[in-house]
Amino acid sequence: MKTMKISTTSIVVLLAATLVLSGCSRLGLGLRNPDASQSAANDDSTADPINDAQPTENIFSLFNPPEVELQVQVNRYLWAASLQVLDFLPIQTVDPFTGVVVTGFGAPPGGGRAYRATVLIDDPALDARSLKVSMQTRGGAVSDSTVRAIEDAILTRARQLRVGDSRL
Repeated sequence: MKTMKISTTSIVVLLAATLVLSGCSRLGLGLRNPDASQSAANDDSTADPINDAQPTENIFSLFNPPEVELQVQVNRYLWAASLQVLDFLPIQTVDPFTGVVVTGFGAPPGGGRAYRATVLIDDPALDARSLKVSMQTRGGAVSDSTVRAIEDAILTRARQLRVGDSRL
């Protein structure tokens, strides 16, 4: 039986050729499917699927990560007002980038019942539709009128903060 030795250089060349060819096929530079070109020729549309395609990932895109642009979609007045109105509750989680405030149980001044609140601000507009408040007690959910009163207090305080900034 005859043994065959493969040199390191030939392995490197073979690996490089494989990577280049796989990268070309991902970029649309490889061989085309003849059936696809015939069906495209029969189609009356003028779109070129190779040139109009979105860029795909290949081996080279690993070294150039895409730039991610982060935009904050939270109204700052609603954010500050919700923290001020609910300052009697201990804050558990605050995320200004997603607009979520989660509090623990706490009793309002002069009240004996403990509440917990979750606030979501999901729009940059100073609008009632941007604010979503969920509250509960240790015994369960609270009435809609209580939640509406908290929402109204937050919206009123946010408008006050906005008016205060316009005077500067």
